Amino acid sequence: MKTKAPYILGLARIFLGLIFLWAFFDKLLGLGFTTTTENAWLNGISPTSGFLANATYGPFVGFYNSLAGQIWIDWLFMLGLLGIGLGLTLGILMQLSCWLGSLMMLLMWSALLPPEHHPFLDEHIIYTLFLLVIYYTEAENYLGFGKLWAKLRFIKKHKLLK
Repeated sequence: MKTKAPYILGLARIFLGLIFLWAFFDKLLGLGFTTTTENAWLNGISPTSGFLANATYGPFVGFYNSLAGQIWIDWLFMLGLLGIGLGLTLGILMQLSCWLGSLMMLLMWSALLPPEHHPFLDEHIIYTLFLLVIYYTEAENYLGFGKLWAKLRFIKKHKLLK
């Protein structure tokens, strides 16, 4: 392709990965953006309980409230943010990163139904669609390690890890 579009998609992939990584480090360390220092995970505060117990609404509020403060949910969420963020930023593990990132975004969307500014669309749906676009356009091959990663013998054997 002789256009600049693949490089723009590669850059957008990196930026989306950095959004996931920033959320991870903000919740881990309490950098003062979404999470204050005293509410950091390293200080023993659940990174999910505030949102799941207090911010959710709509038809699934009972389900999400029941998950608030559960350690396994905290670990899944934080490992998800870290893994998806690293995968997208580096251009590796794209199948897992994009599909699990899409699942995370759809779950977050369903925790806030109906969305505040539209009957059914919000940024979580846009992120989901964009994750699918970068996966299906193989954006990991531009401004990332995707081509090198795909050549590894172990990755060739285990296609899920591409």
